[in-house]
Amino acid sequence: MRKLMALAVGVLLATGAAAQAQETWPTRPVSVVIPFSAGGTTDMFGRLFAQGMQEKYKTSFVVENKAGAGGTLGAAWVARAKGDGYTLLVGTASTHAIAPFVYKDPRYDADKDFVAISLFAKVPNLLTVTPRLPVKTVPELIAYAKSRKDPLVYGSSGVGSATHLPAELFQMMAGIKLVHVPYKSSNDVAAALAGGHVDLAFDNITFAWPLAKSGTVRAIAVTSTERSPTAPDLPTIAETLPGFDAPSWHGLFAPAGTPRAVVEQIAADIKRIYGTPEMAAKLMEIGAVAAPITPDAFTAFAAAERIRYRDIVAKAGLEPF
Repeated sequence: MRKLMALAVGVLLATGAAAQAQETWPTRPVSVVIPFSAGGTTDMFGRLFAQGMQEKYKTSFVVENKAGAGGTLGAAWVARAKGDGYTLLVGTASTHAIAPFVYKDPRYDADKDFVAISLFAKVPNLLTVTPRLPVKTVPELIAYAKSRKDPLVYGSSGVGSATHLPAELFQMMAGIKLVHVPYKSSNDVAAALAGGHVDLAFDNITFAWPLAKSGTVRAIAVTSTERSPTAPDLPTIAETLPGFDAPSWHGLFAPAGTPRAVVEQIAADIKRIYGTPEMAAKLMEIGAVAAPITPDAFTAFAAAERIRYRDIVAKAGLEPF
């Protein structure tokens, strides 16, 4: 009986703590740090979250863009913040799966310095080529690359970025050699691609699909394992190279030490914001797929992504810088 009483008291205390967290958080403005410039895909997902939270709690969720160093500048800033639920980070594959292996010192531990809360969404990347290239399919691109004496050139928005690693994976799986030219931004890459200064590039569908529809670049495939509802006629690279998978993803993290009750509360809110049919339809228009999950599931997902990109970086022979 005493054991049952103790168990009951423990359950009541835990329930009470969770309820108290729900009642008392937030009591002041919350900072939502986006480690990239305003106007991009990551920025959009963060602002959708902040807007939804602000509407519910009637408290300011202040979006702060702290761009630089491939997203690691903003991520490092949040890693040093107090884990109290009032500083949050919109993280990506770049900040939490790629950076640990391409930077000698990103100034944070992607695993130990953060608590994973939930994914917002996944976004396929597009494989695009300059319209001047005489290819329209992945098999044609691979055959063309193998037939040339000089390697094709691809552009990315930076060494170690989420637009760089898919190209490394592609050339390894396709058995071809490509030359990498890093640029400062996706806009710079698009201009180079349109002008024929580079032959191909990978970028998220939200950014690249409008360019493809306008004829500025030619899209030939998506990097996800399934075709995108936004561009259903585009095949996946995996249809030619089985196992190829290189989507972008965006989710929310908090500094280590953030109370579990607050983490679960925010995760439930993300599901509320991103889990509706209306939001799914809205995101599909820009090529994104809403993907809210539990904190435990997101923790496991991020860990698996780190292992995957660690192996890609190692096989590509990329040296940390």
